[in-house]
Amino acid sequence: MKRLEGKSALITGSARGIGRAFAQAYIAEGATVAIADINLQQAQATAVELGPQAYAVAMDVTDQASIDAAIATVVSHAGKLDILINNAALFDLAPIVDITRDSFERLFSINVAGTLFTLQAAARQMINQGHGGKIINMASQAGRRGEPLVAVYCATKAAVISLTQSAGLNLIKQGINVNAIAPGVVDGEHWDGVDALFAR
Repeated sequence: MKRLEGKSALITGSARGIGRAFAQAYIAEGATVAIADINLQQAQATAVELGPQAYAVAMDVTDQASIDAAIATVVSHAGKLDILINNAALFDLAPIVDITRDSFERLFSINVAGTLFTLQAAARQMINQGHGGKIINMASQAGRRGEPLVAVYCATKAAVISLTQSAGLNLIKQGINVNAIAPGVVDGEHWDGVDALFAR
């Protein structure tokens, strides 16, 4: 039996990149996976590529109604939600004296508020189901130290680490296990954009 046989997972920002790789691995282990992304067309294409255990869900993590609708879609499609991976995130960089309020607010809205309120909606669903669940938040090594050109991104990922610790302590009594992953540089299409920003 595969390790995730019969499990229902929701992965945000999974139309491409790390999220897509998570989805592919989860499907290989038997899970049914919601490919949740703000770009529904790309999510649909990814779901088709990954096969019948994948399905696309439109989701904007900055919009509570969209978060709630995505959770409802997962429950309608799979009957339950067992696993959430909070993967959706935005990157930007600038020297301290050039950071804009717009960039600051956008990164915190997606990386921090998006993580918190998606986690919250998933946890409520898991509590209602009564059999616990798993929540994984994507942090970063950037959240464990400062970087000269990446102050805001570093701060958002530090916040994700702190939120994960607090949520883990609070939700374990409901049988919900909350963890974070803090990778370093991951080679892929996302890094091409990041590398271009550094080069500029």
